[in-house]
Amino acid sequence: MLKSKKIILGVSGSIAAYKIAILTRLLVKEGAEVKIVMTEAAKEFITPLTLSTLSKNPVLSAFVKDETGAWNNHVDLGLWADVMLIAPATAHTLAKCANGICDDLLTAVYLSAKCEVMFAPAMDLDMYIHPSTVSNLEKLKSYGNQIIKSGYGELASGLVGEGRMAEPEELLVILEKYFSANPVLKDKKVLITAGPTQEAIDPVRFISNHSTGKMGYAIADKLAKAGAKVTLVSGQVALKKPDASINLVKVHSAEEMYQASQANFEASDIIILAAAVADYTPAVVADKKIKKKEDTFSIELVKTTDIAKTLGQQKRENQLMVGFALETDNEIANAKAKIQAKNLDMIVLNSLQDLGAGFGHDTNKISIIKKDDTIIAFDLKSKQDVAQDIINAIIEAILKNNIDEK
Repeated sequence: MLKSKKIILGVSGSIAAYKIAILTRLLVKEGAEVKIVMTEAAKEFITPLTLSTLSKNPVLSAFVKDETGAWNNHVDLGLWADVMLIAPATAHTLAKCANGICDDLLTAVYLSAKCEVMFAPAMDLDMYIHPSTVSNLEKLKSYGNQIIKSGYGELASGLVGEGRMAEPEELLVILEKYFSANPVLKDKKVLITAGPTQEAIDPVRFISNHSTGKMGYAIADKLAKAGAKVTLVSGQVALKKPDASINLVKVHSAEEMYQASQANFEASDIIILAAAVADYTPAVVADKKIKKKEDTFSIELVKTTDIAKTLGQQKRENQLMVGFALETDNEIANAKAKIQAKNLDMIVLNSLQDLGAGFGHDTNKISIIKKDDTIIAFDLKSKQDVAQDIINAIIEAILKNNIDEK
């Protein structure tokens, strides 16, 4: 996502400057090309040598490059970058940028930048909420810059409150979102189901399957970063919410997953049913733990609601619906039958016959089958890359539908 992206980090004089070493390392690890411009005050908090070593580029702080009189061309730097992130952005630097005061290389690069510029403020609580700082932040926003809200926490003064610079990991996610934003998906409302359901037998035991939720969570993460508004209805999995913007709804049973999906279906533009939902559930759930008495034990099972089929019957023309099929035999025929029976626009097929595919793996091997019987087969990939392939197919379908409508 950040591979070969050109990023300027502008570092001003705050104790939070130490975090830029971590951010630089994260960016370089993701394949970004990083150039760093520091103010003189910033050098009091972190050395240029540290940041130069981590970024693999010379750190710039003065207009004059060396004893020969060569200069660091702020205009070229402003044209070079895909994005400029000023972090930490002190009250002093914010004020200069907001009012066009250009007395160092950092502010000169800012005024020359043709790319997106982001500010991550860092200062003490009283400074952060002072009317002059608030006014400067509003000015910068009015110029089209992005202000990254400071966090709440312990500050260098010992006070606790707002003014703490966003953590490096948060800044990385913001940059990833910026570069992955897709105009086709931006603000689209997406419903995704993921993970297994658990069908209770008694208060202790349940029937479930081997789904880990990794595939659905990877798709949700990619879509959120592309600008979609994602609701993720998830069975019980050992995964964290992949993106802070996602509306995560946790469920246990197939009935709970159906109810949550139904509640969010009407408002959704895109529906992706990646969960491994139980086809059957116990007819009666014991209210106490069933004791081991007999040599054999039988459980009567009844069908659960077919979520894909039920939602497919309600699907509007302007909704796009994607199903999943995990098969062990007659894969293509079974998947095509599900497209028709459940009114899907496409289905993602994987087979337990393929090594590295299916439950429990970090990889997957899929074929995408469309309503017109077109089949696109992919090689074994990481689930993150598979998620992108699925999203690319969704984007293609949306664009095609828009063209057809015209």
